[in-house]
Amino acid sequence: MRRALAAVATAALLAPLLGSAPAFAAGPGAGGQTRAEDPCRGQCRDILPAGENGHATLAAILLHKAIGTRPQHSADQLEPYDKLLHEYSGLSDEKLADYFNDASFGVPEDQVEKVTSPRDDVTITRDKATGTPHIKGTTRAGTEFGAGYAAGQDRLWLIDVLRHVGRGKLSSFAGGAEGNRELEQSLWAVAPYTEADLERQVERIRGSGERGARAYEDIKSYVGGINAYIDDTVHALNYPGEYVLTGHGSKIEEFTVTDVVAIASVIGAIFGNGGGGEVGNALAKLAFQKQYGQAAGEKAYSAWRAQNDSEATTTVRDKEFPYAQSPEAPRGVATPEDGSVTAYDHAQNEEGTGQEAQTGNGKAGPKAEGTAQTDSKREKGGVLPADLISGKRGMSNALVVSGKHTASGHPVAVYGPQTGYYAPQIMMVQELDGPGLRARGASFPGLSFYVELGRGLDYSWSATSASQDITDTFAVELCEKSGAKPTTESKSYLLHGECTPFDRLSQHNEWKPTLADGTKAGSYDVVSLRSAYGLVSHTGKVDGKPVAFTALRSTYHHDADSVIGFQKFNDPSAVTSARSFQKAARDVGYTFNWFYADADHTAYYNSGDNPVRSKNTDPDQPIRAGTAYEWKDWNPEANTSAVTPPAEHPQSLDQDYSVSWNNKQAKGFSAGWGNGSVHRGDLLETRVAKLVKEGSVTRAKLVGAMEEAASADLRAEKVLPELLDVIGSSEVTDPELARTVEQLREWEKSGAQRREAAKDDGVYAHAEAIRVLDAWWPLLVEGEFKPRLGDELYTSLSSLAPVNESPSGGQNSGGGGDDGAGGVGASQPHKGSALQHGWWSFVDKDLRTVQGKDVRSPLDRPYCGGGSLAECRTMLLRTLGEAAATPAEKTYPGDKECDAGDQVCADSIVHRAMGGITVPRIAWQNRPTYQQVVEFPARR
Repeated sequence: MRRALAAVATAALLAPLLGSAPAFAAGPGAGGQTRAEDPCRGQCRDILPAGENGHATLAAILLHKAIGTRPQHSADQLEPYDKLLHEYSGLSDEKLADYFNDASFGVPEDQVEKVTSPRDDVTITRDKATGTPHIKGTTRAGTEFGAGYAAGQDRLWLIDVLRHVGRGKLSSFAGGAEGNRELEQSLWAVAPYTEADLERQVERIRGSGERGARAYEDIKSYVGGINAYIDDTVHALNYPGEYVLTGHGSKIEEFTVTDVVAIASVIGAIFGNGGGGEVGNALAKLAFQKQYGQAAGEKAYSAWRAQNDSEATTTVRDKEFPYAQSPEAPRGVATPEDGSVTAYDHAQNEEGTGQEAQTGNGKAGPKAEGTAQTDSKREKGGVLPADLISGKRGMSNALVVSGKHTASGHPVAVYGPQTGYYAPQIMMVQELDGPGLRARGASFPGLSFYVELGRGLDYSWSATSASQDITDTFAVELCEKSGAKPTTESKSYLLHGECTPFDRLSQHNEWKPTLADGTKAGSYDVVSLRSAYGLVSHTGKVDGKPVAFTALRSTYHHDADSVIGFQKFNDPSAVTSARSFQKAARDVGYTFNWFYADADHTAYYNSGDNPVRSKNTDPDQPIRAGTAYEWKDWNPEANTSAVTPPAEHPQSLDQDYSVSWNNKQAKGFSAGWGNGSVHRGDLLETRVAKLVKEGSVTRAKLVGAMEEAASADLRAEKVLPELLDVIGSSEVTDPELARTVEQLREWEKSGAQRREAAKDDGVYAHAEAIRVLDAWWPLLVEGEFKPRLGDELYTSLSSLAPVNESPSGGQNSGGGGDDGAGGVGASQPHKGSALQHGWWSFVDKDLRTVQGKDVRSPLDRPYCGGGSLAECRTMLLRTLGEAAATPAEKTYPGDKECDAGDQVCADSIVHRAMGGITVPRIAWQNRPTYQQVVEFPARR
């Protein structure tokens, strides 16, 4: 109590800091925007949990910690987002306003909350409902200046965090927590740049014709707006309190245009990358060959790798788009010698690291609302998840239905990015209205000079991560400039016959304990080695010679080039039709699936700088470095090459319906591990196909399909029927097992939902069946496959294709609990997004094979029970019995948020606090974190 009173007293002393904008902000009557005729006519809606406002002064943070108050609009979108889960049944179009915000252009006069005019050619009008900034400029430069100013108002601290991640300097800025260090190392592994590198990217944009020059000026004006806000907020003493808590006080460095490129490199690395990992693939193939012999092992690897599974759900259904498939007779494959491979260590010259203090934001201590652990065994701390870049992620979903099948005759779309749950959210919403700019929607802070996902004048667009392979691994032969015999420690490599030193890119980080991060003082260097063939990821030996394995990404040195595509999305003169949108999307080099809807048409286009590879080289395996195996027309200095033409990218116009949940784009388009007969995208495909067959689809019906899929357990809906078929091939004589089987069957028949019967019940409907499946999954996978795969191969495969990704982030090993092994979600519980990566397809195909059912693109052999249905059934019953006997406290071991055994809490979503404000926990749902619901009834 004394502590709380002291905090309140401190807050009172700091009362002048409580304002969220400089004192010159005008009142509500000063700048209401009248709404012109909007082609969406009130039928465009969106939502951004927890809220738009990400600004909190030190006083506001102290008050929040003391008595739980929050700044206005920091969590006001959380309740409508959460309650849709419990109320979507019977939803009507008229009721959508209860769960989504009005995304119409402008602000009615009586809905104006505040107007700010940071200079005379722009106004920023905040609406009462959500505090969203509506930026209206009389000049283009003014509009962009306003966008930067509004970004500073809403996300200054987060923008600063992202620029330091992008420069490999997060631990120096935000603290030496292990999570901060891991994150900056993972960025430095894929996108390290010198200041000169960043400047060259800026100049490339500036020199890219009229649009490039315009983009450069837009970014300059945007950065100017951020810096103007910094000046104003520091002068007004209402700057973000996180600067004080991390030891910076009021010292906030001004932003530069190169900071924007650094932030773009972070966002591109997380959401717009694809490929790589060929060293792991090669080691898995070696393990297959070691287990089964050369020929059989190669066949088995191809079957498990399943680049083109004919049973996979695809976004484009009626056309094939071949890309990045392994050739039958590959050339130039650089197979590493078994046992020779070592990952490159990006952390060097460490002093005082590894000494984590258990205090500060996100650290161990009393249970606090909205503060999640990043590891079930040990806190890593940090402002962002340690594996934000390195972890496997499937982001975003989309449901789009052509007007041919809707009640109104106009297309309907429900879509959005699934970027994770943060407080404040890692995206922000705004409206831009100025010369050549007319859009409303979400953007990443620091890149919000354009709306990246949202609506234009009479159209809407969104994206899902595509992750197609634009990164290849080359094996560069190591050498010594002196002529000495090279080793795997050598720091030079052969480039076209010449011994060439690697570029050593490094950043020195050092830190001291602060109020926000109590990690003991320390320092280290984050280091990458760069060759013409990309960045060193591993060393090893090929044919007895020491090599470095380097990852070459087609968008490296080009992280900001995609700005041209985003500029066009915001320009009503550039996007006038579905085809013109597809043409604009071609200018995005990142790997995304783009979706579009207007009043008459829908479109889909897969973007990405897909390199044209040398004939018969295998993009799935490491390739020997040399002119014979390089990308077509590759220029190593600029890292440019020929790319596949637009016609070869998956795309469609006016398809009956389209769904994407990061599933396979089209037949022939190479997919990642585990993208087969059962995929998260099937949850959408099944429901939308049913709606289309019934006809008269409405926005509410499509929202209902999305939300039902968001609460479904993919394993229970798509795989459990096969498990029960095997068990049901004979009578279950054990009464306890028979009861468990019946509980599972009832849950599956009821819809396989992980949902409380009513909001805040605290107990799932079918709770016991859910608990059993959670405990059973890792046990049955191990029992099904490990006997024939062997320990080494099983471990190798589960590192490439994680066994499980449960809502709670647990149940990843054969122990049925959470020991941190083999699961993609284990490092980040309470993260919402789930069931993307797992062995669902492998289990499904194998069980159907053992039962003698038809299986297209099967595994190389039957695994369960060695192919014996009876032995398979015995194993399933044995492991089911073990799962049923596993205490809930082991399946859901508890953390700072939840008591051990609390199933609903273990699944629940926690918005990870990236600053001083936390928000309440919400029930689990597998859903976008910015979402649009749109149906345009008219054109411009």
